[in-house]
Amino acid sequence: MNFYILTLFPEMVSAGLNTSIIGRAAGRGLLSIQTVNIRDYAFNKHQSVDDYPYGGGAGMLMQAEPVYLAYEAVAKSIRNRRREAGEEELEGRKPRVVYLSPQGAVFSQKMAEELAREEDLVFLCGHYEGIDERVLEEVVTDHVSIGDYVLTGGELPAMVMVDTISRLVPGVLHNDTSAESESFQDNLLEHPQYSRPEVWHGKRVPEVLLSGHHANIQKWKREQSILRTRERRPDLLKQCKLTEEERRLLADEECSL
Repeated sequence: MNFYILTLFPEMVSAGLNTSIIGRAAGRGLLSIQTVNIRDYAFNKHQSVDDYPYGGGAGMLMQAEPVYLAYEAVAKSIRNRRREAGEEELEGRKPRVVYLSPQGAVFSQKMAEELAREEDLVFLCGHYEGIDERVLEEVVTDHVSIGDYVLTGGELPAMVMVDTISRLVPGVLHNDTSAESESFQDNLLEHPQYSRPEVWHGKRVPEVLLSGHHANIQKWKREQSILRTRERRPDLLKQCKLTEEERRLLADEECSL
């Protein structure tokens, strides 16, 4: 999978994504993470990419042309790679471009799963008071937010999204099944987990996990996921398909409180 990140601070993004699991996956060729410095496409000797907004208002606005030229360089690179690989060039096909903005749809695991099916993803990181609306209309396909708060730029959200999406690319995790059992799969939070020793500070590992009985262990994990979701994110249960037995479990737990 190929990630392209259009940013004013490429060193920030590279430092954050070239480590740990994501960095190792890139080193193994499972991912390609390229940063593109928007300042390289500025049309003045000071590499300035911002100006005052028309109509007044606080702060500065990123100008359309440097952003567009940076995008065009990436789009051309993608087209050339596809052509060299013998892929059919579809008329008018553009890469998926995600603009990180507090005005966008809130990022979720479901969205990550959808984006992970793309071959190429471009992330556009804004700064200052944002980016000239005209270039957003020209190149952006998705407006995405990582939460209802405002950051100083789009770099951190882009890194969050690349990390989440990368984990869904086959081979990135040593154990590919681990991504299928983590929080937010089936709209449930992940069950509690334990490691050695069996007793720590007087607290024992649940006996079922030591039993070796696979079916009982899976049943316990599912039940704990349901109970934890009810406790910490009850809103998610509204979207979760539960069996009658699982609904009774919730009702019994409610009665015991």
